[in-house]
Amino acid sequence: MYNIYCLNNISQVGINALSSNYQVIDNIESAHAIMVRSASMHDMELPESVLAVARAGAGVNNIPLEAYARKGVVVFNTPGANANAVKELVIAGMLLSSRDLYGGMKWVQENKEDPAINKTVEKVKVQFGGTEISGKTIGIIGTGAIGILVANACSALGMNIVALERNHATMEKMKPFLPADTHCVDEKEDLLPLCDFISLHVPFMPETKHIIDAKAMKLMKDGVVLLNFARDGLVNDEDLEKALNSKKVKKYVTDFPNPKTANMEGVIAIPHLGASTDEAEDNCASMAALQLQDYINNGNIKNSVNFPNLDAGECKSTSRISVLYEDREEVSELIKKITECEHKVDQFVHVERNGFGYAVLDTNEKIDQISIDATINLVGVISVRVIK
Repeated sequence: MYNIYCLNNISQVGINALSSNYQVIDNIESAHAIMVRSASMHDMELPESVLAVARAGAGVNNIPLEAYARKGVVVFNTPGANANAVKELVIAGMLLSSRDLYGGMKWVQENKEDPAINKTVEKVKVQFGGTEISGKTIGIIGTGAIGILVANACSALGMNIVALERNHATMEKMKPFLPADTHCVDEKEDLLPLCDFISLHVPFMPETKHIIDAKAMKLMKDGVVLLNFARDGLVNDEDLEKALNSKKVKKYVTDFPNPKTANMEGVIAIPHLGASTDEAEDNCASMAALQLQDYINNGNIKNSVNFPNLDAGECKSTSRISVLYEDREEVSELIKKITECEHKVDQFVHVERNGFGYAVLDTNEKIDQISIDATINLVGVISVRVIK
């Protein structure tokens, strides 16, 4: 029986996706895996029993990825599971920025006691009219699961699409899923001057911090609308305030209000609702639960953010071990050679990425403790797990 500890309230759909070999517990000390949404884990000391952490969502800035990797804890996320929910909110944000719906509804509430409101409204409605989005151009920075959906939705609404992906290989992979007439560019500087709306869909990391700053805003059209449903910190707040005051930026729509942006004129702040639909929470939790089980049961890694992904399939041999290691020269080959000294190896697969490696090895008989100990003692090996 494997124990799952939930740091946040996790959708019951996700809990129901766990097989009878898993149980949700109230005490983290005996946990084999953790499911989390937004709770910060940076100051947590994990029990030695924890094998994996699954984030029911896409962003993982609440988890110390490298520190957990060095402890042999695989961290998963659930990319795409909440994509439709975020896409719909982006469209809502665009409409809120183009038509002053909030201002108009606020006026109605403030004047609801007026017995002639149906006539008065005809005199004031012009100030809330706004513009249409059809025929306008939107720049999509980041063509992951959400960016692709936003691009297609905007195209269906009659908008022109300009797309940028910082990873050229990813852009080539995603091109078939973009609207056929999408204008793909290689640099941010090529996108910014073309767009009436700019929507951010990139993760927050050192390379993306303040990717929208004074220098970037200077290249934009006057009256541009910025949409940030990705992460706070992608936009420089000081530079944004100046751009809003000068009307260079017409509106800033964000799902991540902070003490500064929540008090800025021209900001439409939404209280982090992007992935908060019932459907998104169910999808994320279910996906997280299935990924955890596949890793614990079979050693397969899918959608990890700190170790390479690897699919070794279901174990049909007598025994299977998995090895997490630092990406050092010949570590993977040494793992194989140690096992081959005593056993016939049926399958050996390994992959390395970003300084860490992962190997799965199947044999025709139970792997002896001598081979396991010898592997553990290899320089660079983080952990060895006997799966079967």
